[in-house]
Amino acid sequence: MKQLITLILALTFLTSFQLYASDDWSATGHRVVGKIANQYLTSKTKRKIKKLLNNHSLDFVSTFADDIKSDKRFNEFYTWHYINMPLDQNYEDSKKSSSGDLVSGINYCIKVIKDDHSSHEDKAFYLKLLIHFIGDLHQPMHVGLVEDKGGNDFKLQWFYKDSNLHSVWDREMIDSYGMSYSEMADNADVISNSRVKDIQEGTLVDWVNDTHKLTRQVYANVKPNDNLRYSYSYDNFETVRSQLQKGGIRLAKVLNDLF
Repeated sequence: MKQLITLILALTFLTSFQLYASDDWSATGHRVVGKIANQYLTSKTKRKIKKLLNNHSLDFVSTFADDIKSDKRFNEFYTWHYINMPLDQNYEDSKKSSSGDLVSGINYCIKVIKDDHSSHEDKAFYLKLLIHFIGDLHQPMHVGLVEDKGGNDFKLQWFYKDSNLHSVWDREMIDSYGMSYSEMADNADVISNSRVKDIQEGTLVDWVNDTHKLTRQVYANVKPNDNLRYSYSYDNFETVRSQLQKGGIRLAKVLNDLF
């Protein structure tokens, strides 16, 4: 009987974890962002981050903000993973959430990390959140519509299995590709220093609006109940790869500026 109860509890936990984990870039996606960012960090930044993160890498801690979703003590951070805004508006003109969103969340993390009076523990905590949220910012459905919860209620099929538009962009395409996060990061496109500089230009809000342009395209190119398969990945997976690379390059910019 005890073994049965243990099994049920384990399955319940696993199911709960899977539900939470599907809310943004898969663990693979976030780790890709972290590993790519590390390539663009200065030596000084690497040393300071290494000390704050107890020698853990960016890719290792990149899923932390998702991991804590199952703990009610951290419910206040849930809305920091996304922005809901109409397709025909930019962030500046859109109605802001009273609970906070990606932009306000990222800015708060930066504020705590920069504050000389913040404790080591607080700086480490908000650094982990920051790493994750910069990744989220580059997932098009994290800047989606409020009426379908960023595509979570946009029901469709992925290879004949029930899914939704948010999940397709979070993890379905990445998981179907079958590469580990390190393989994906190592195979990121080779780009020039001038292109890296171009990607890092602008403000946090500029980056949100940049992602939102893709959000419009995503919504425009699919209909509810579509059965998405190989052709959808063929048409869109390069965009996924590009967004993960942008996320890593911009994360490095934020961290280098901080440290």
